[in-house]
Amino acid sequence: MSLLEVRDLSVTFRVNRQEIKAVKNVSFYIERGETLALVGESGAGKSAAALSIMQLHPKGLVVYPSGSVFFDGKNIMGASEETVRSIRGNRISMIFQEPMTSLNPLHKVEKQVNEGLMLHQGVAREDTRKRVIELLHLVGLPEAVERLSAYPHQLSGGQRQRVMIAMALANNPELLIADEPTTALDVTIQAGILELLNKLKKEMNMSLLLITHDLTIVRKMVDRVAVMKDGEIVEHGALKKVFQTPVHKYTKYLLASELNEYAQKIGGDRDVIVDTRDLKVFFPIQKGIFRTTKGYVKAVNGVTVSIKKGQTVGLVGESGSGKTTLGLAMLRLIASEGSIRYKGREIQGLKTKTLRPLRKEIQVIFQDPFGSLNPRFTIGQIIEEGLRVHGIGASQEDRERLISDVLEEVEIDPSSRHRYPHEFSGGQRQRISIARALILKPRFLVLDEPTSSIDMSVQTQIIQLLKDLQKKYDLAYLFISHDLRVVKAISHRILVMKDGKIVEEGSPEDIYENPKNIYTISLIKAAFDLESKEVSQTS
Repeated sequence: MSLLEVRDLSVTFRVNRQEIKAVKNVSFYIERGETLALVGESGAGKSAAALSIMQLHPKGLVVYPSGSVFFDGKNIMGASEETVRSIRGNRISMIFQEPMTSLNPLHKVEKQVNEGLMLHQGVAREDTRKRVIELLHLVGLPEAVERLSAYPHQLSGGQRQRVMIAMALANNPELLIADEPTTALDVTIQAGILELLNKLKKEMNMSLLLITHDLTIVRKMVDRVAVMKDGEIVEHGALKKVFQTPVHKYTKYLLASELNEYAQKIGGDRDVIVDTRDLKVFFPIQKGIFRTTKGYVKAVNGVTVSIKKGQTVGLVGESGSGKTTLGLAMLRLIASEGSIRYKGREIQGLKTKTLRPLRKEIQVIFQDPFGSLNPRFTIGQIIEEGLRVHGIGASQEDRERLISDVLEEVEIDPSSRHRYPHEFSGGQRQRISIARALILKPRFLVLDEPTSSIDMSVQTQIIQLLKDLQKKYDLAYLFISHDLRVVKAISHRILVMKDGKIVEEGSPEDIYENPKNIYTISLIKAAFDLESKEVSQTS
């Protein structure tokens, strides 16, 4: 008998008097000690199906037209609230996609982890501390005792995810549901979280339902795969069979979307568009009532970079390494020391008025398009803003034509320019962000994690779009990312950054096939699950 069996499950959401069928007659099972992956793009219905297992959808907003959920042989679909509560968080636990929104910002770590112990095991608060510390040690949280009094915002992304795992494991569940547990985490932290989940699964003899769009994770983690599209499971089987001999065209499409190839080389003697020499960005550490400077955070510490016309320089490293700070400094968006030259002209120290005409040639595309697009403006107004600031377009009619042209270039229907950002998907919003930068005819673009947290197939589309635009307009890119597969697919040269310094640089082939720095080796091993090579190590 399977630990979990879902039969003909359908889930319908009621939104603004409309009914949206999120899950359509889905069936799957999970054996004891097994890992099953629900794979598919955003909107496929993966999370909707998983949340239905524990009936976590808001009442009144969702109905279940059909289906059964058998857990340990008993149908819990439609069971009493008391019965479901005895299972939820106790025998079945869940790790959510974004720990910062799942953890209570007002409560300390200790209180959040012990809540499940008090609820399901009736343990008094004063008796839970030892168990909480054990759990934090179990999930590999450093300085566990000190972290008891920390709030979520005082932890890193990886640490918050470990706290979420500790909460989920508090009552030794038989089934753990992990919904995109490593989205947007650094590659080394991602590898650590996945290794931890595998270790805990074996030690505790748990079953694992893994929800993800990342096929690299699926290869490392699972026994079987269920591929979802438009609320339906279109293919289901053993990992090796599904990945090596896929049957459904959608599965083939997902597998073909993986980025494995190196970027095509560029030839010719090219002019340098932007370069820096010994660039530094130090942030003061101020303490005491008089805010006395006690030291500095050396976010960028003596970095020299050169980017040529039509070239993509990939900048990789973990969170906190200084990547984004370097990009912002090159754009003159934050104060820095050292030389910054654009087309041979020194722009460090230029006054705002003198620098403004150059702004249209030096643009940035941010990591989160939804956060960087004004929700009160239509996409037409958002794209038009740059034209108005720089006085481009003699009339409204001229600007409308330019907006339509640039939307067509990024493959967005120009007739949709009167819609708002929330009406578009994540991939479409990123295309709109690209259009906003492109309409000013820039020569140099800083791309800060432009494909983070979007589906792999959409990543591939965005990367191809950026390549096409670069070839058409001879654009120079600084491509910032922690995703080494994406960087490999677009970069002509790669810089590896750690603690504010460039620790290694070279061609993609040099970096990926013959890394010399121990930090680079650790990044590549974590990203590609390779065995360590016997290579020389440099400081």
